[in-house]
Amino acid sequence: MSSLGPEWRNGRRDGLKIRCLKGRVGSTPTSGTNIMDTPTLNDVPNKGMNSRLTERRLRRGTQTLSTLRNELSVVDEQLQHFSDEAHDLQIRALVSETPLADAESVEALRHLQAMKKHRDHLRASIADLELQQDQLLDKLGR
Repeated sequence: MSSLGPEWRNGRRDGLKIRCLKGRVGSTPTSGTNIMDTPTLNDVPNKGMNSRLTERRLRRGTQTLSTLRNELSVVDEQLQHFSDEAHDLQIRALVSETPLADAESVEALRHLQAMKKHRDHLRASIADLELQQDQLLDKLGR
């Protein structure tokens, strides 16, 4: 066997190793690599790593907050529509006194309740995420 490649083969040469432009060969060390010489997490200072992780979480949280707030504005508009529709169908059911009109009114009220539940869930998610963001900012400030 050649001393340039790994000690094993699977039928194709270099088939499982994706070559990196910077000379690294992937997660499996090539033969001759001393595993004990590789740096561990204990060798790396944690402060910089923690702040980068915190900043990444803050960015992700900010994006999620923006998405949730946009969704909440859409839900608020839809909720207004469902509320108006449920009110109209409720009046129609009272005036016409038919089983069909009553069923339509009940269905519209179900849609309205489901949309209110969804809005409340979004508001709670936004509040939780804002609390997490505040905690991350406090952690980053230390």
